[in-house]
Amino acid sequence: MDMLMHWIGVISDWLWGPPLIILLVFGGLYLTVKLGFFQFKYVSYIFSQTFGKMFKKHEGGEGTVSPFQALTAAIACTVGAGNIVGVPAAIMFGGPGAIFWMWVIALVGMGAKFTEVVLAVKYREKNEEGEFVGGPQYYINKGLNKRWLAVWFALGLMIEVIPSIMVQANSVAASAAATFNINPSVSGILALVVVGLIVIGGIKRIGKFTEKYVPLMAFLYIGTAFLVIMLNFRQIPSVIGLIFTHAFRPMAPVGGFAGAVIASTIRWGFARGVYSNESGLGTAPIAHASAITDHPVRQGLWSVAEVFVDTIVICSATAFAVLVSGVWTSPGAMDNASGLTAIAFSNALGNVGGMIVTISLLLFVISTIVVLIYYGEKQAEFLLGLKFSRFMKYIYVASIFIGAIGGAKIIWQFLDITLAAIVIPNMIAILLLSSEVIELKNEFFTSTKYYLKDIGKSAERSS
Repeated sequence: MDMLMHWIGVISDWLWGPPLIILLVFGGLYLTVKLGFFQFKYVSYIFSQTFGKMFKKHEGGEGTVSPFQALTAAIACTVGAGNIVGVPAAIMFGGPGAIFWMWVIALVGMGAKFTEVVLAVKYREKNEEGEFVGGPQYYINKGLNKRWLAVWFALGLMIEVIPSIMVQANSVAASAAATFNINPSVSGILALVVVGLIVIGGIKRIGKFTEKYVPLMAFLYIGTAFLVIMLNFRQIPSVIGLIFTHAFRPMAPVGGFAGAVIASTIRWGFARGVYSNESGLGTAPIAHASAITDHPVRQGLWSVAEVFVDTIVICSATAFAVLVSGVWTSPGAMDNASGLTAIAFSNALGNVGGMIVTISLLLFVISTIVVLIYYGEKQAEFLLGLKFSRFMKYIYVASIFIGAIGGAKIIWQFLDITLAAIVIPNMIAILLLSSEVIELKNEFFTSTKYYLKDIGKSAERSS
């Protein structure tokens, strides 16, 4: 068994090294070029149609939840423990320059995220309960006409959700025990009940939950990080210099930082960005597919906003808080990379700062579990129908308690391998179907019903 676990670890590390990072980075770059760098060309329009309309009533179209609810559901899954503990790890192993490459992969990844969301809306279906469902399993099956590849994706994600929930639940229990001295069994039961009450109600209840919960948890964390940064504002210019300078040249050891070569800087920056915003993974399209929208491209615009919030805003807030506070150069920093955010907050704000990090971590993880369960049950529904998906929903909810008390640790070793199993079929699909997305994009941006109408040029075009 030990030998099996060893080789699983070796394979996992290899897959999530150059192979998948290259696939996701160059796949995203290819799609960005093919889409005509739309995320830069139409940046003001994208923000006006997403953040600018967050609190306005949606305009026409079919769907189950509002575009904003679909966005917050997707963000609820992407914004997790990695935003708090993963970013400082990237800094310690790749140096401050890793943040530059994190930004690069976020901007490039917008092309892949946009492509998969547009395809998800185009190929979505109504299930037996009248709800819109979609995602890679549907556009692979209907768009590529490759049922076996769709089953590969659906089975991979359905299985991956179990160890993923366990890992998230375990981090909730560990944080609650460390900060509030709550027994893991108690926190496991509490998490199970809270999550169960939300997910049993389906995507409509999840949407209503995330549209209120996600902005609250994001503002709590970002606001506190901003306060930490402002208390160290004199360091901001030098930190910006470090990020851009050492994105292209090695950095020597400084205090608790052991130094980094360029290859490590790029690798950790790309990995942090990919893991965080999930561009190309095929998970977020499952949430976006349920949105009320009059055109697939319009919902695709929200996916660009999603990457911006997750990586450019939240991950950057963590990075700057860690860098300006100087905790990354403190003795022993390399040995406690995952705890640097809490240390930075505590140094600036006392015990309150550390508690806010813990509470944010708890909130982030709960939201991630809620949406993970929805993603998993949609795969079960695709494979074996609605009744089977309801059965899997209860399995997922039960796995919260198992993960909280530390059970089934062996299955955690499979987490990255099952994640790789969904990336490969999804990236194959979005690359092969990208021409359809180009057609939809061109249709949207040249039509008097959509883009031209939005910017007030429909009358001019029709005359």
